[in-house]
Amino acid sequence: MIERISLPGKEIILVGTAHISEESVILVKETIELEKPDVIGVELDSERLLQLMNPDQWQNLDVATAIKEGKTYLLLFNILLASMQQKLGQDIGIKPGSEMKEAILIASSMNIPIALVDRNVKITLKRAMSKMSLIEKAKLLYAVIGGMFGFSGEKIDRQKIEEMKKKDVVSELINELSRQMPSVKEVLVDERDHYIANKIININAKKIVCVLGAGHLEGIKNILTGHSKINYDISSLEKTPKSPNYMKILKYFIPAFFILLVLYAFFTKGFDVTLNILLIWFIAHGLLAAIGALIAKAHWKSIAVSFLAAPFTALHPALAVGWFSGLMEAKIKAPQIKDFETLKNISSYADLNDNRITHILLVTAYANIGGTIGTIIALPYAMALLA
Repeated sequence: MIERISLPGKEIILVGTAHISEESVILVKETIELEKPDVIGVELDSERLLQLMNPDQWQNLDVATAIKEGKTYLLLFNILLASMQQKLGQDIGIKPGSEMKEAILIASSMNIPIALVDRNVKITLKRAMSKMSLIEKAKLLYAVIGGMFGFSGEKIDRQKIEEMKKKDVVSELINELSRQMPSVKEVLVDERDHYIANKIININAKKIVCVLGAGHLEGIKNILTGHSKINYDISSLEKTPKSPNYMKILKYFIPAFFILLVLYAFFTKGFDVTLNILLIWFIAHGLLAAIGALIAKAHWKSIAVSFLAAPFTALHPALAVGWFSGLMEAKIKAPQIKDFETLKNISSYADLNDNRITHILLVTAYANIGGTIGTIIALPYAMALLA
């Protein structure tokens, strides 16, 4: 699928592709060789370019740092997405992103400069997560896991991939995404359309061939030709959104509220009631965090750490029980070279637990979830004792 756009002093050829399509690789090669552009744009950022050209970059992953920086869920989601795309590629016999790699290799052989026109993938994911509602997150997680483990619908083969590149099918898919998950569509499609279009228009060249996913073709064409009515401040699209203020307030409010609750109980209800409140706090947090670690099949030492740490981390706004659980699990089951090598081949929940990297992330996530449920249970119970 090709769109040709003529602007003052500039000709832009947009090549719409599917990222796991052999036909797309051929189309990219033929278009570049025929057009002989001054610059070739690709829908990549520097991190995805490195991943594409160096598939073994997972070996540089620092799991402990990711846990300490609170990036467990983001990293797990990223691994799931990469694995799902890898699985689709295996189903039809071609590696994901082959058309982008082809464009880069041809550019090198013809001495044509490459322009990376997409936004940093981490910023895109963080912006998407920050804007999504809880329901949208659940839908997206189901879609990713369903696509990865094979229960989300019919199998996608070569014919389906080529059908999906047609404009009417792509438009319908985007419209469906807009209905099901509007926040995701805004960040993954609308924002990136404007970001990519801005990058393309600012390339200093008279003739540009730009290789894009078919889902972006129509939107970017409309922006470049002035038909799009949506407007974004491009500089703001490069900023990582801050956590909502109410979340920060909640992190401090819950510990402060519980401490005040304990003090109030001690001075008005006496030692016995105060002790009961403390016991329910410790038992609810410790037990549920430990159960979370247990569900993730953690080592007994990590389960014990979860039980002991949860009541205290719940009272500290900058700590999470999963950090301690995950770091203990990482110490006991340190990732091996084969775990980094097989990250991209995960295709089942059993694989998630067998791979030591994703297993550690699961232990971290499940312990955190258990601790959060502990707070939800303990606070109302403590308040009821004061009634």
